Amino acid sequence: MTTIKLHNSKTRRKEVFEPIDAQNVRMYVCGPTVYDRAHIGNARPVVVFDVLNRLLRHVYGEDHVTYVRNFTDVDDKINARAAESGRPISDITAETTQWFLDDMAALGARDPDQMPRATQYIPQMITMIKKLIVDGFAYAKDGHVLFRVREYQDYGALSGRSVDDMIAGARVEVAPYKEDPMDFVLWKPSNEDQPGWESPWSWGRPGWHIECSAMSYELLGESFDIHGGGNDLMFPHHENEIAQSYCAHPTGEFARYWMHNEMLQVEGKKMSKSLGNFFTVRDLLDGHDGQPAVPGEVIRFVFLSTHYGKPMDWTAKKAGEAEATLRKWRTLTEGVEPSSNVAASVVSCLADDLNTAGAIAELHKFAGAGEAAELLAGAQMMGLLTDALSDWATGNDLSAYEVLLVGARAKAMETKDFSDVDRIKAALMDAGVEVRMSKAGVELLPATGFDATKLEGLI
Repeated sequence: MTTIKLHNSKTRRKEVFEPIDAQNVRMYVCGPTVYDRAHIGNARPVVVFDVLNRLLRHVYGEDHVTYVRNFTDVDDKINARAAESGRPISDITAETTQWFLDDMAALGARDPDQMPRATQYIPQMITMIKKLIVDGFAYAKDGHVLFRVREYQDYGALSGRSVDDMIAGARVEVAPYKEDPMDFVLWKPSNEDQPGWESPWSWGRPGWHIECSAMSYELLGESFDIHGGGNDLMFPHHENEIAQSYCAHPTGEFARYWMHNEMLQVEGKKMSKSLGNFFTVRDLLDGHDGQPAVPGEVIRFVFLSTHYGKPMDWTAKKAGEAEATLRKWRTLTEGVEPSSNVAASVVSCLADDLNTAGAIAELHKFAGAGEAAELLAGAQMMGLLTDALSDWATGNDLSAYEVLLVGARAKAMETKDFSDVDRIKAALMDAGVEVRMSKAGVELLPATGFDATKLEGLI
């Protein structure tokens, strides 16, 4: 069996992955808070852990992996969006949840096995909070319930910070109902305009952190294999998850391996609305601010060209290069059946802490050698060159236009009138086709921005 090695954020080193139960490998990844469109930074962990999900299923078997990714559908950001828009919260969360699923599907991400919504697990959260209170790890005051951070001695181990350092270096909320500034909310009261549920402490709603602990416990048990997300979640969200989960279920391990992807930049700068470089996945897919649409497969390729543990820079140049590569690969593999086995070199790269850049380099080798079946099998394991993502590349076959141009050139050599050749070349180039003409013949290649519709009527 293939040996998988993963960088464990908890131990800060690469480790051999050994599942608790090889018949049921379990992974939990923190999902979105559903109040708006997902920006491209939100999509990076989806693509990263989609590839890990595919790798685990390749190694352990399609039916021996359970992948859970949640939706946070009760949150102050959602409440604020409802207040400013005047729309019901249920409408907002239903709409934005579907937006997220549609956008991630456009990037080739498979749906996880379970996609729990926080509002479906409120009773389980209340049960967990009750236990933390009974065991002395939490306390209720003024309708709130808070976790006593200093009661959990290993708090800060994941992020590598001490509690005192966190207080000194972070803005912590000082409130009359808190025993300690670092204590975090497990439950808070709701007013009449906010969603709420009956509880022993108040008509209220859960804090953000307890949601993932309760849902992962219910769906994966007190011990599971992998917990993932962006590194912006390491503190406080994942740190708080660990504290409350270990204290609520002291005989369990919670998550054995913690994986965090690095953040995304745009053209070398942090993505922000003030810089004008903030855009959503849908902005890219549909085109925005006069920019052409970027196919989902191209977005996925750009993401996978950088190791998940390194900052990723989204640039128009990278997108253009990715599009050109994928067009060539789709032309090469058209009508080809994938190899029955994924090449060991591709699997080896992915098994080495998801070295997707290395795996893509192997795919380039197959393409260069004309090994189309091997290229297709390896690419599809990474979620590339799939039928589901093929719509954007329709019209790649330019052989008929090559015949047209060859004929026009032959006629022009006799008549010395190259006007028809120039007309055809201009139409091809306007459609985004790279025209290569030599003594050996004519070669046409779809280039960045290729639009087959512009060729209609040329033949």
